[in-house]
Amino acid sequence: MAQQHTFLTHDRFLLGTFASNCSGGMTVSKLPDRWEATWENNLKLGKLLDEAGMDFMLPIARWIGYGGETDFHGTVLETMTWAAALLANTKNLTVFATIHTVANHPMAIAKQIATLSEMSGGRVGLNIVAGWNKPEYDALGLTLPEDHETRYGYAQEWFDFIKRLWNEEEPFNFDGKYFKTTRSYGRPRPVLPPPIYNAAGSGLGREFAMRNANFLFTPAIDLERSKEEVAQLKEQAKAGGRDVGVLTFSHVVCRPTEDEAKAELKRQLDNADWGAVDNLVKLQFAHAHSFPHDLLALIRERMATGHGGFPLVGTPDQVADGIAALHEAGFRGTTLSFFHYANEFPYFRDEVLPRLAARGIR
Repeated sequence: MAQQHTFLTHDRFLLGTFASNCSGGMTVSKLPDRWEATWENNLKLGKLLDEAGMDFMLPIARWIGYGGETDFHGTVLETMTWAAALLANTKNLTVFATIHTVANHPMAIAKQIATLSEMSGGRVGLNIVAGWNKPEYDALGLTLPEDHETRYGYAQEWFDFIKRLWNEEEPFNFDGKYFKTTRSYGRPRPVLPPPIYNAAGSGLGREFAMRNANFLFTPAIDLERSKEEVAQLKEQAKAGGRDVGVLTFSHVVCRPTEDEAKAELKRQLDNADWGAVDNLVKLQFAHAHSFPHDLLALIRERMATGHGGFPLVGTPDQVADGIAALHEAGFRGTTLSFFHYANEFPYFRDEVLPRLAARGIR
């Protein structure tokens, strides 16, 4: 596994989609034409992204929805099987599996990722989730540890075990706090070291990302604030001898005129499932530390249209400006969500991608 993944060697601003495996995607909407997370829709989107030269697809791992009238994210395609099918149907796209450490044994995950790596020529990535959503833990019959020390202590040991399975030649005994094994080994190995994603807001969570991930996700609420935060995170990684890229997530409403884009955003907001939005906000703030608490009103609106993502709303030029601003703030890339991914991506592909190429960031 000496070679590096293309993610780590090229310098273009990374772009991929997020949450197309979840009902509603990133838009908490009651509108009848909202995104349906069917396999047919995901396959269509995957092929569109692959042909357009996009970098990745990233799913959200969910076990139960957020209630409200629509039970937002109540229907979700499981991420490892979703990734396998997408990899089999694409040629260049990197597809991530999003995995909750506590619900998945590391030896099984190491084997699954290595198998997908072999199948796809190394195009699989792993997004590690240490856990935050208590109702999901209740539905799984598991206990969400109250303290982040325990959550990330478990996640660290989980990933340490996986790395040994991917790297050690001989069978080994693993003697940890959470896993004690005899004569463990992992074959096949991944063709390339899979890129590792992690989203963390707490101090301990970010330390975990700095030690283990290639890319850390953080929300971009205010770009001045982001600029400082990104620089600080990169310094922190460097101090630990690692190079960690910082990614964010964005919601795209791109139309030929600004008025059309604003009207579409208003349509999405006017038809938001506010019951689900409020459940989502309450849960995020109760158990996760991903969002700054002093921007709650703005965040509530952004949760409805983009799950808290950075708004890229306007004409192709304005959307390209927004992506360029993220690039200038120091982000290494962003995920994109659309109200209806497969219907809206072709316009983004035809109008925004050439503008980004002309600016030299793609």
